[in-house]
Amino acid sequence: MTTPLRIAVVYPDLLGTYGDGGNGLVLARRAEWRGYEVTLLQAPSDHPLPEADLYCLGGGEDGPQVRAARTLIDDGTLARRVAEGAVVLAVCAGFQIVGRTFPGADGGTHEGLGLLAVDTVKPATPRAVGEVLVEVDPDVLGPLPTLSGFENHGGATSRVEGTAALGQVVAGVGNGVDDGSEGAVQGRIVGTYLHGPVLARNPVLADRLLTWALDDVALAPLDDSEVEGLREERLLSVGGNRRRRRR
Repeated sequence: MTTPLRIAVVYPDLLGTYGDGGNGLVLARRAEWRGYEVTLLQAPSDHPLPEADLYCLGGGEDGPQVRAARTLIDDGTLARRVAEGAVVLAVCAGFQIVGRTFPGADGGTHEGLGLLAVDTVKPATPRAVGEVLVEVDPDVLGPLPTLSGFENHGGATSRVEGTAALGQVVAGVGNGVDDGSEGAVQGRIVGTYLHGPVLARNPVLADRLLTWALDDVALAPLDDSEVEGLREERLLSVGGNRRRRRR
């Protein structure tokens, strides 16, 4: 591409609790290692959201999550850029924010951006905390290896009929609903509860997002042997656990 690839980490002051800003860095480095020029933007909530090709939203606490959603709705840039073809990775609170509705600390329901057709409620079951393994649906993102991550959330997220899941939970909780799903994918938006940061643990997912943002180019391979060692350790450590799902 003739202009730099623009990657924006959205509201790190509000959605930076779990280190998910690292996803933006992973995307930038993997593009740069392939010779692309990249601009990595930190986009605080007290400034207008910048124009970008790929947006990363992370996890945050209940109050900052509500403020982030309201600010993004009022700003309007993210919704417009999605309509223009921008790619979005939304993790945990970010996942709920780009959905239609999510719960606040007071138990009330708050409006999301409506970019993903999902709704989140606060269930009566315990908070989901721990390692997660997810088998990706190949019909949604193509053939990808098992994803690993760490979840820490108190929401149950249901997909509207016709909205695809990122995959099926092998170990952990995921969306916390009876179908055993994790995350959601709609257009070029990927929502997930996987921290880690998820793209540091799963560079193949990072490359899928980069492919979309770079107009479906074929990316040159990289030497991921070191991260594959970590992936194998996580898979072996967690894979023996019996799948746990909220009922």
